Amino acid sequence: MEEGLYGDKKLIQYFFYHKGTQRFTQSNTKEININYKIMNREIVFKKVLDCSFKVHTALGPGLLESAYNECLYYELSESGFKVEKQKPLPLIYKTIHLEAGYRIDLLVEDCIVIEIKSVDSLAEIHMAQILTYLKLSKCNLGLLVNFNVLHLKDGIKRVIM
Repeated sequence: MEEGLYGDKKLIQYFFYHKGTQRFTQSNTKEININYKIMNREIVFKKVLDCSFKVHTALGPGLLESAYNECLYYELSESGFKVEKQKPLPLIYKTIHLEAGYRIDLLVEDCIVIEIKSVDSLAEIHMAQILTYLKLSKCNLGLLVNFNVLHLKDGIKRVIM
């Protein structure tokens, strides 16, 4: 098995050993690949959270979304991730391809959508927004981060579709 992000070979082996998959054979290769993708995505997600906390610790609450967006983009890029900022999302309705102006704040490793906010409190519309982005991007994991809070743990919502 190839080594993934951050040399996580031992972590993957630990995961499979404790799941009862002690041997890697052709019959369970598909299951291993699926579980490996999930594990990889979770490792990336944890690093995204670490970078978010690092940015919030350095800057604190009260800045514009664009400032947090740029700083988080910088931290994720410095961590070695493939990050796209303000990625346009086309809307396809029946056979019509619409450029409706939807943009994902940050897309990490083509699998995690990050929506950044700097508001007094998150509202239902913010959750609806990230769910729409997840649906349109065909990703199934998102992070809604409100940096305008005293403790960042109170401003984070993990969204799974």
